Amino acid sequence: MEILGNILLVLHFIGLASLLGGFLTQMSGFKTGAVRINPAILHGALTQLVTGVLLVGVIQMGDLGEVDNIKIAVKLVIVLVIYVLAWINRKKDPVAVPILGTIGLLTIANIVIAVFWK
Repeated sequence: MEILGNILLVLHFIGLASLLGGFLTQMSGFKTGAVRINPAILHGALTQLVTGVLLVGVIQMGDLGEVDNIKIAVKLVIVLVIYVLAWINRKKDPVAVPILGTIGLLTIANIVIAVFWK
């Protein structure tokens, strides 16, 4: 179970890199308003969602540690909002800058929660 947990954690980090990287590549268009939801954002959010849920399940099933269910619920809601925003706006070109900004801020909020909420 520990190996499976580590594999899921690596995939979770890859999803984070994709989501944050996709957002960062669009930041240059904030001034001109030429931003869009690129596939990296959409697929990164979905990867984060799926691997996060599986990771919690593996941790609880394998008795690999304690899970703070409130923290996980908050992170789950945030990634669901990110994914829904990305899904709804995936075909719009350009996307409203505040929508992409919200996706970026929520992504960073999820990282901060993961690191600082103990």
